[in-house]
Amino acid sequence: MSVETEEIQKIIFLVEDNKADIRLIQEALKTSSLPHQVVTVRDGIDAMAYLRQEGEYADALRPDLILLDLNLPRKDGREVLAEIKADPKLKRIPVVVLTTSKNEDDIYNSYDLHVNCYITKSRNLTQLFQIVKGIEQFWFSTATLPSE
Repeated sequence: MSVETEEIQKIIFLVEDNKADIRLIQEALKTSSLPHQVVTVRDGIDAMAYLRQEGEYADALRPDLILLDLNLPRKDGREVLAEIKADPKLKRIPVVVLTTSKNEDDIYNSYDLHVNCYITKSRNLTQLFQIVKGIEQFWFSTATLPSE
C-alpha cells in the first residue's frame, strides 16, 4: 500500500551580487527534480528586509535554505550572517556560505557566527554545478530541517 504525498515547494534564498554567479546557480538548480523556487536579492540590506518581511517584501515566503555570498554591497554577508543567527525567528534557517573567498579568517569567522556550511565556489562550470547539486541533495534529501 502506498500513500502519495504532495511535495511542498522548497524556497531557496540566494543572496548574491554577481549576475553571472546568479545565472549559473539558477541554471544548476533548473535540473532539479525537487519542486523549488529560487528567490534572489543582490545585497545585504535587501536580504534582511526579505527575511524580516519588511517593505516590498511584506509577503515574502520563509526560505528553507539560504545561499549567502560574503562580499555584498550595502551590507556585507558577514553582517547578514550575524543578524540571521542572532534573530530567534531566523536562526534555525540553514545558511550555506557560497563564496569565492578561501580566506582562513572568513572561514573561521563564518563558523564562529554559526554558519551551517562554508563552500568555496568553483570557477569551473562543471564543478560549480556539482557543488550546487550537492547542496540541494544534502539539505533537501539527506538533512532533516526544522519546520517553521
